[in-house]
Amino acid sequence: MRKNKVDVITMGCAKNLVDSETLMRLFEQSGYTVEHDPVKADGEIVVVNTCGFIESAREESVNMILETVQAKSRGEVGKVFVMGCLSERYMDELKQEIPEVDGFYGKFDWKNLIADLGKAYHTVPADLRTLTTPAHYAFVKIAEGCNRGCAYCSIPIMTGRYKSRPEAEIIEEVRGLAAKGVKELQLIAQDLTYYGIDTDGKAALPTLVRALCKIDGIEWIRLHYAYPAHFPLELIEVIREEPKVCKYLDIALQHSSDRMLEKMRRHITKSEQTDLLRKLREGVPGLAIRTTLMVGHPGETDEDFEDLMDFVEEQRFDRMGAFMYSHEEGTYDFLHYEDDIPREVKQERLDRLMQLQETIALERSSAFVGSTERVIIDREDGDYFIGRTQFDSPDVDPEVLIPMSLYPELEIGKFYDLEITDTVGYDLIGKPV
Repeated sequence: MRKNKVDVITMGCAKNLVDSETLMRLFEQSGYTVEHDPVKADGEIVVVNTCGFIESAREESVNMILETVQAKSRGEVGKVFVMGCLSERYMDELKQEIPEVDGFYGKFDWKNLIADLGKAYHTVPADLRTLTTPAHYAFVKIAEGCNRGCAYCSIPIMTGRYKSRPEAEIIEEVRGLAAKGVKELQLIAQDLTYYGIDTDGKAALPTLVRALCKIDGIEWIRLHYAYPAHFPLELIEVIREEPKVCKYLDIALQHSSDRMLEKMRRHITKSEQTDLLRKLREGVPGLAIRTTLMVGHPGETDEDFEDLMDFVEEQRFDRMGAFMYSHEEGTYDFLHYEDDIPREVKQERLDRLMQLQETIALERSSAFVGSTERVIIDREDGDYFIGRTQFDSPDVDPEVLIPMSLYPELEIGKFYDLEITDTVGYDLIGKPV
């Protein structure tokens, strides 16, 4: 155990990661040495920033808490603190179930955490987060919370209603990041496309993105977590016209069956979704679309699921993730429906859906062979440099592998034009042009 050392462990999504990075800077201002997601927690203090979105995420967070308190019992850790979404939602239950934890805090209760350690609390400007990503890219959270009210979703219970950050504040943050060498922005929020509606009733994301494109040093801007209902169509023009905006959009659709979309309270129909996808692809030729789908929602019939399979076959998404429905306490679904789809049926449907997408994804990857793509180099891994095209987000999408022995002159954080020569699974093999 090292004195004045803090290990911050982040569970869940990139939005949690941004919170952890802010917390890390607070600890550093208080004189601590901080590490993020260490292989083995050996700090005087361990903070677990939890996720509480669905059952599987909660289980992972609880298991991580248990691992750290076990390390504490062995004398490898001094104190264990828990914060984040799970702690926000189930604080009383966690206190009873895991009393070995030294303190539980809500999602944004950093002030009390620092104060309980006897340290003064300092406000941290957003651009002074301690980045845990490679130096050339950063996640930028433009809002917190959600107003959509989807039937299955517990996020508003934990984060509250939507709150957009002021545009000037975001621009200042990005200028600071660019000054540090950040070249790629991952714009994130619970719902990116609602940005601005809570403040003046108008979608302000297109205006914000154009303003960010004017900042020197930023070369790629990627858009995550769009919502299909009431999609701001002027954003299509921004993606098409602004060369810094990646031809990539992460937009969660969840389902295709009109029955399920209505039960999910998605505020959109299948025909409207299909029309939006058509407009996106026609408006931005070559656009890569990532989506997320759900199986096993209460009331989902075999016919509903086959409709979803047909939809995926027809749309042939470039990137796709899927998950099984989780019956979340406090949601509209929990109050109005039984969780009536057996787990084995959910799993079978999930497996079939992902098998279909695997075929599509491999076909998509093969189509890149022979093309020349601009690639940013993220890291070294074994005998390869690992990079990404504009169509790929860090950690979740395919990568480009370049043999280090053949091209040792490449540098992490720089862009190169690469000829795509082959594929290995979903990933691409490339060589400098």
